[in-house]
Amino acid sequence: MVFDIASGIGGYPAVLCCADSIAQQMKGSYCLVIHNPSNQTIRVGALGRVAFPKGIYVYVGSALGGIEKRVERHLSKRKRLRWHIDYFLSASEIVSKVYIPGSSKETECNVARTLMASPDAAVAVPGFGSSDCRCKSHLIFFGDVDPEWAAETLSMSLTMLSTIYPRTCLIRVHCWSADLCVLSS
Repeated sequence: MVFDIASGIGGYPAVLCCADSIAQQMKGSYCLVIHNPSNQTIRVGALGRVAFPKGIYVYVGSALGGIEKRVERHLSKRKRLRWHIDYFLSASEIVSKVYIPGSSKETECNVARTLMASPDAAVAVPGFGSSDCRCKSHLIFFGDVDPEWAAETLSMSLTMLSTIYPRTCLIRVHCWSADLCVLSS
């Protein structure tokens, strides 16, 4: 299923693209839409034991060394638990991902703040994924909603963000079985 929500970013039409070589070299931020199947308490590194209600979460991270490699690591079930998100992903599932090019940590924080302002968004865990910045959290909880609704909300929020920060010129949205690249600059 392809969500063409983000077409027309910055007045430019959406372009479907499957350029994996672009994604492999891309540096910047990413969003993971995550489904937590049940209410559970998970030990999250230095944050200790954290209660996670059943539902849909969006995690915002950055990978200035390459987004594709970082997301592949997150998708792997066999890894050393290093970041807060690693602990949460050991008991939940990534259902969608979004790549956002950019060369600074600022992009990650702008995306997190934009998503936090979305209707029905809430801080999932204070300090989660944001120990190196001043953001409240980089894990946003949307409640027990349909994953497609969450992906659509994410796309619309990023559309607004790209209007505010036009340097966000390529957004690659993965929604279950199809890829959508939106080119604008």
